Amino acid sequence: MERTVVRCAEGHVFSTASFPMQHLGPDRIGPGRLLRCPRCARLRHSVPVALQKR
Repeated sequence: MERTVVRCAEGHVFSTASFPMQHLGPDRIGPGRLLRCPRCARLRHSVPVALQKR
């Protein structure tokens, strides 16, 4: 299963195995989803992080 790296509204970066409704894309309902952040332990608006290539 592919993992997605996301950033919560508080700025914490973490990976998740599921990113709900990912197949709909940003054109349909926007890129963010509500996920439980492991750092702040609350439901937070989270968006995918673009990984930089070195």
